[in-house]
Amino acid sequence: MNKKDQLRKLLLDARAIADAAEKEGRDFTAEEREQVEKLLKAAQDLKAEIQADEKDAKLKQDILALDAEFAPAPKQDLPAGQPGRGQTIGGRFVESDQFKRWMEQIAPGGHVPESTHGIHSPPVEYKSLFKDLITGVDDESAGAFVETDYTRIYESLGRYPLSIFDLINRRTTTSDLVHFVRQTQQVQEATPVAEANVTEYSGATGEISGEKPEGATAFEQVTTPVKTIAVWIPATKRALSDAAQIRGLIDQELRDDLNEELEDQLINGDGVGENFTGLANTTGVLTQAWNTDILTTSRQAITTLQVTGRARATAWVIHPEDWETIELLQDTDGRYYWGGPLMRGTPQLWGVPVVTSQTVTQGAGYLGDWRKMIVWDREQANIQVSDSHSDFFIRNMVAILAELRAAMGVTRPSGFVEVPFESGS
Repeated sequence: MNKKDQLRKLLLDARAIADAAEKEGRDFTAEEREQVEKLLKAAQDLKAEIQADEKDAKLKQDILALDAEFAPAPKQDLPAGQPGRGQTIGGRFVESDQFKRWMEQIAPGGHVPESTHGIHSPPVEYKSLFKDLITGVDDESAGAFVETDYTRIYESLGRYPLSIFDLINRRTTTSDLVHFVRQTQQVQEATPVAEANVTEYSGATGEISGEKPEGATAFEQVTTPVKTIAVWIPATKRALSDAAQIRGLIDQELRDDLNEELEDQLINGDGVGENFTGLANTTGVLTQAWNTDILTTSRQAITTLQVTGRARATAWVIHPEDWETIELLQDTDGRYYWGGPLMRGTPQLWGVPVVTSQTVTQGAGYLGDWRKMIVWDREQANIQVSDSHSDFFIRNMVAILAELRAAMGVTRPSGFVEVPFESGS
């Protein structure tokens, strides 16, 4: 059963439960509600997988199309007596595999219809063109030019490791606006109540009204728009002929740059213009005051999150230099608190996992329940190639564009604490 059939079955199962409850004129039972929620969650996850598969398939088709259009032509040098040897450049062009395949596509019967417009043949590359012009088309003749052996090795400069994505919730949306409700006031009026001893309470001594206190709560609706993060680079069509290089350029540069910018926006976005409102600029995030040293301050931050934020931490997010400072802390006997260089394990601070990220400003970090930060994918990263930019068409150049569309929100700001790791920060 393919993924689309699985998705259809999940939705039909959920619909069957809903139809049964509607037919009987009742609400869901607790068990039915749990089943429906599980089915819908599985359906949403499967839908996201299907969308990702379709986008990956399209990307592969685009790359294969580019490779087919710009890949170097195979050598046309054939054994003596066969078409190609001793032919002119024009003769070798019409005998090339690229030209023959193209003709089969536009003229299956060998005849190009007069109504056909806008046809464009693929380029045919002659590796020994200069040799042909100088010494003839016979490759056995000595030539004056030597071709360089390109290794096709591509080595990038490297980027910061991404880590916050592994902590937060990732969901999808089909809208340009995402709404969620955030509670701003909790019900805190509950108190023990004595049983009433009079039918009509007058306030006289000894009378008990038995009146229960009224609670109060408040909510706010938050709307976060979908934003676009994009980047493009120019390239020549000649550069595109090297499929290995362009694949590395697309995957290692454009996609990584999008994700790196998105992670930075999650923390540092200022909400101005097309920027997200990141955690550092979200109203309601708790703050921990510096007290004595790093260990004391960080331990008190856990208490602040539990008592004031009423949340349990899932991780610290700390700048690598601050984590280095913490790991190098020693007791009065010169022993490392974290076991030293031979005792590496899962990074933890006061029992809470530690994630290092360069997006956090050095000198302060965040402790929080990172499930309360959500990214909604409107359109996952995709790549497009076009020569329709400026005068690129007549210059044999193309623009390679990468972009993603997403929205983000902190559903519970008090589930995070900003913690200083040095005095005065």
